[in-house]
Amino acid sequence: MKFVPGLIVAVVLAALAYAPKVLLPNLTISPLLTVILLGMAIASLMQLPATWKPGLQLAQKPILRWGVAGLGFKLSLQELASIGGSALVVVVVSTVAALAFGWWLGRRVGLPDKMNLLLGVGGGICGASAIVAADTVVQGEQSDSALPLGIITLVGTVGIVVYPLLGQALHLSPFVYGVWNGASLHEMAQVIAAGNAIPDAISPSTVTKLARICLLAPVVFYLGWMLRKKQQNVGEAKVPLVPWFLVVFVLLAAFRTLVEVPKPTAKLVEDLDLFILCVGMAGVGLFSDFRQIVRAGVKPILVGVGQWVFLAALALALTLIFCK
Repeated sequence: MKFVPGLIVAVVLAALAYAPKVLLPNLTISPLLTVILLGMAIASLMQLPATWKPGLQLAQKPILRWGVAGLGFKLSLQELASIGGSALVVVVVSTVAALAFGWWLGRRVGLPDKMNLLLGVGGGICGASAIVAADTVVQGEQSDSALPLGIITLVGTVGIVVYPLLGQALHLSPFVYGVWNGASLHEMAQVIAAGNAIPDAISPSTVTKLARICLLAPVVFYLGWMLRKKQQNVGEAKVPLVPWFLVVFVLLAAFRTLVEVPKPTAKLVEDLDLFILCVGMAGVGLFSDFRQIVRAGVKPILVGVGQWVFLAALALALTLIFCK
């Protein structure tokens, strides 16, 4: 029963964000962008009741990940293979370079070590889930993880708006735009929202992002090794080598490849999955408070934005070189 109040809030916000898509089908505003902005606005204007938090945490983590896994139903295995080795090169090179640059920049401006490690991982790999996973070994204070979570959510939300505008202005093909989007935007849900804004870009966006998420495990284990070498107190790495939702994603894609699903049924499942993603993103937005970011000052924001600009520019350049 403790999950009910927060889940109700998340579902109501998701319904409010999803309603324009149903009532005005030609409207191009993404429900995912709408719901995260609603959540962030509420979190910034009021103190969330403690009774909401268990349900919102359920929405933010397992429910959101089930929504991501459900995206596999949109794809066939042929599409999974379509990004090819060139996109993998883009993902690996840009992610490793962004991690190194983010950590270097954080040290230069004087961020606390643990906050710097978490912010770099969140910006370099996959946002909130990367920060939570990395914190299992970094073991920072609450502020060390809460502040990077807010910054990553804010920066990534800006990306949802900016990426489609840049993609259209630069006349990027759906494939090039999708690889760039998946290789450089933060949260999976943000990648999906930005990918939905460009026709036919959601498949390469999602698959590229999933390839990037697979780098989370080796990075977290590297952090554990590095901190132990420095004789710092660390926790045990609690991140699977292969994220479970990636396994479900591939299984659903395999099912869609082998089984012909009637179009009305497929559309119903895809719409349901989008609503589940909206519920999960409501949880992400409601845990993001603009006030906390303002209180922290300019340095963490500078690092978060600087790493994102570096990653976006490098990933775009590599994508244009290898994926045209």
